[in-house]
Amino acid sequence: MEKEPVRSVSEQELDAETRSQLNRAVIAGTVGAVIEWYDFFLYSVVTGLVFAQLYFPQSDPLTGTMQAFAIYGVGFVARPVGAFIFGHLGDRVGRKATLIATLTLMGVATFAVAFVPTYDQIGIWGAGMLVVLRFVQGVGVGGEWSGGVLLAMEWSKSNNRGLMSAWPQFGSPAGLFLANAVVWGCALGSGSEFLEWGWRIPFFISALLILVGLYIRIGVKETPSFTKLVNEKKIEKAPVSAVIKTHWKPMVWIMLARFVELAPYYVFTSFVFSYGTTTLGLPRDLLLAGVMAGAALSCFTIPFAGWLSDRWGRKPVFLMGALTVIPYSFLYFYMLDTREPALVVLAIVLSLIPHDLMWGAFGAFVSENFPAKLRYSGASISTQLGSVLPGGVVPIVAAYLAAKYGNGYAVAGLLAVCGVVGTWAACQLKDYGREEHMAGDGPGNT
Repeated sequence: MEKEPVRSVSEQELDAETRSQLNRAVIAGTVGAVIEWYDFFLYSVVTGLVFAQLYFPQSDPLTGTMQAFAIYGVGFVARPVGAFIFGHLGDRVGRKATLIATLTLMGVATFAVAFVPTYDQIGIWGAGMLVVLRFVQGVGVGGEWSGGVLLAMEWSKSNNRGLMSAWPQFGSPAGLFLANAVVWGCALGSGSEFLEWGWRIPFFISALLILVGLYIRIGVKETPSFTKLVNEKKIEKAPVSAVIKTHWKPMVWIMLARFVELAPYYVFTSFVFSYGTTTLGLPRDLLLAGVMAGAALSCFTIPFAGWLSDRWGRKPVFLMGALTVIPYSFLYFYMLDTREPALVVLAIVLSLIPHDLMWGAFGAFVSENFPAKLRYSGASISTQLGSVLPGGVVPIVAAYLAAKYGNGYAVAGLLAVCGVVGTWAACQLKDYGREEHMAGDGPGNT
């Protein structure tokens, strides 16, 4: 039997250091993502439960809900702004420094929401403040997502990039669970005074979480990919314009692919609160319990999808979720409309599984389509531009359709259209899942 070559002590130490940094990068990317998504989802949960009543009390229920979701949608308009700003910085000054900046920005904006006066106190100016803070939130998230994924992925090896990049993706359901859990706990603790002051507590808690996230991220080293670019003096001077000129096709496909991944997700996790409480008359706590249970399951299914994408490829796993969510949208609203508590919770829990398959593979699927010197900009800008319509506009259209028809089947039809568009676009992207090198990183490439 042929013996394996004996490696030198320095090689063993180097491997140990790489593994140590990979673990730190994964933890930093994941914890930071959990905190940022907690901040972002906290706003979405409170929008459906509180903001329409406190900041648009003179509007009828439908108008107030749509006005509240319009503010909610401002965050999605702002996300591309953050992607352009922090995408440039991420490819110019590094992944680590950029992620520290996005986490700080997001935390300050979320904490400030706790102090915004209501309509009864200062009139429409309260809603104006929410718009500004939501915009700042969106800018922070727009720069956060890609950096968190790259921090983990660029410390990984070719055979586990999908799994490692899926851990920051895990931050999305974990943040969703945490946001719902905190709101639920504050609702129980404050009781009938939840609308008075109880809803503000989760925003105060954000400040403590941000301090934890900053402490963890400061201790992580810059990724090998970016360090190599610095050492070889190959940093792109204008990464945003360069990636648009050279990689506009994959950017378009990524933007369109978000329709099948994002539109159902925000209908299933955010719009469900206004639809469930207003149209169906369901208890708030029942809906919170359903979303929390689904988010808890996602904490397992998303890493599993990332692991699976390392073996089957990114595209097959993504399409598995995409082709499932289209028919499930109709089953979802059928189950909700029964108003049976068990079926309502089951519908919400199951709704996140198709999304998790897509989201678990998405980080690597997208990022691998760009070379290292343009990766932060390309992945951030395409992903966040692609979030504006499915994430910011679809919930508003869904609220209108539900009010007009009195049920969710028209909303399901809207999601089916989004699904077809997104599935077709995903088929156009190249799959690097089982290749050793990512786009532009192979031998002979610069």
